Amino acid sequence: MAKLDWRSSVSLVGTVVKYLAVPVLFPLAIGLYYGEDAWVFAVTAGIALVTGFLLERLDTEPSLHGREAFLMVAVSWLAVSVFGAFPYVLADAGAVAHPVNALFESMSGFTTTGATVMEDISFETHSRAVMMWRQMTQWLGGMGIIVLGVAILSRLSVGGAQLMETETPGQGIEKLAPSIVQTARILWGLYFVATAVLVGLLYGLHIADIADGMTLYNAVAHALTTMPTGGFSPEARSIEAFSPAVQWTLAAFMLVAGTSFALIWTVVEERDPLALVRNGEFRLYVGIVGAASALGAVLLFLGAGTDAAVGGVEASVRESVFQFVSTVTTTGYASADFNLWGASTQLLLFASMFVGGMVGSTGGGVKVLRWKVVSKVLRRELYTVSHPDAVVPLRLSGRVLDEDAVRSALAFLVIYFLVFLLGAVVIMEDSLRAGLSLSNFEALSASAALVGNIGPAFGVVGPMGGYGDFTNTTKMVMFVMMWMGRLEILPVLVVFTRPFWRE
Repeated sequence: MAKLDWRSSVSLVGTVVKYLAVPVLFPLAIGLYYGEDAWVFAVTAGIALVTGFLLERLDTEPSLHGREAFLMVAVSWLAVSVFGAFPYVLADAGAVAHPVNALFESMSGFTTTGATVMEDISFETHSRAVMMWRQMTQWLGGMGIIVLGVAILSRLSVGGAQLMETETPGQGIEKLAPSIVQTARILWGLYFVATAVLVGLLYGLHIADIADGMTLYNAVAHALTTMPTGGFSPEARSIEAFSPAVQWTLAAFMLVAGTSFALIWTVVEERDPLALVRNGEFRLYVGIVGAASALGAVLLFLGAGTDAAVGGVEASVRESVFQFVSTVTTTGYASADFNLWGASTQLLLFASMFVGGMVGSTGGGVKVLRWKVVSKVLRRELYTVSHPDAVVPLRLSGRVLDEDAVRSALAFLVIYFLVFLLGAVVIMEDSLRAGLSLSNFEALSASAALVGNIGPAFGVVGPMGGYGDFTNTTKMVMFVMMWMGRLEILPVLVVFTRPFWRE
């Protein structure tokens, strides 16, 4: 095995960091408009440019192979999260002025987790520029930083397929065009158009006087965190602050964001809406969301243990649909404080944390496709118990599944749940050591929300709460959990193994 060429990897990380200065210009412009914190983003852009340029000098003609791609992707996500924390520290306002909190908020943003340590989400404490940067980090991370880099930077296009495969492990990159660069551009083009359409719809509702408070700023801010299934909101009580019309609109777009963008492109390119119906993963995805929402609506309407009056059929259906779509797609928005819901509804919502969106979507979590594979494996095992000599290949959308892909899906699930359980133990133990009152269910839900990139959980880390009360040690563990969850664990874990670094 050849020696690991870490210089190539770090050089390309420098390219990513250098061009991080470009999206920083958006909050900088907002800062100039409102006359607040513009200098923060000017300094951040300068630091990113200089650091990126120096790292690029490590290798002027980088080449990527398997291990170099893993290293480059893992370190890139870590690096952008570090640089994304600079505006919070430089602005020196609120809880995120502390470096550990700033790192947590930045990683939560780029990984589209939506967990927050902000104690006061308001424009009285934080500038509009900083709050828009918080939204912007989620939009950048949603479709993938490396995918964006492959789409627009020639330096990354050579190893583009390898990088995109590493950034979305276990999924495979479905080529939508003859070249991987064109595929990356199509994906980001769809993503951009969907975001722009949502901005128009949200602001249109405000103009029509059926969305009080959905100003142009809020329309842009929420579109930037809906399409990446991120969930950050500049409103302290998330989407509860807005009208039912806004909630229904965002629920629809969250459902779209959790759908495979390759499948959406097929529908658009071939003008064939029935392609959705023919896709087995999409049918299961919609079926899970529909069944969970229907059951949740019934439980809310009947008032099954809830401490809050929901208020009729429409409100019960809307709050259930919104919250289950938000959780399954790992967006993390909240239209109500589900801490006040009954135990049965909360358990159903907790179970939905482990579903995830479709493969090729911006949703995080386990992914619907893996659960479909698991269901097929279980059915085969039940069949072969009574027919031990039978050879039963697994099929997905008419194609036979490779057994390596099946083993990979099962292995991922094992590792995922091990990380989830280990994370819950660490959160629980360190919280007890620090004297923070935390129940077992709260620790489990927090771990599930972090590794699944969902954000809000139950109890103190519920939708109207946050992660600010945890110790710095726990926050850094959570930082790593979000990082691992976004890259689906393996690309991060493999970098910390001894064979990875051996020649």
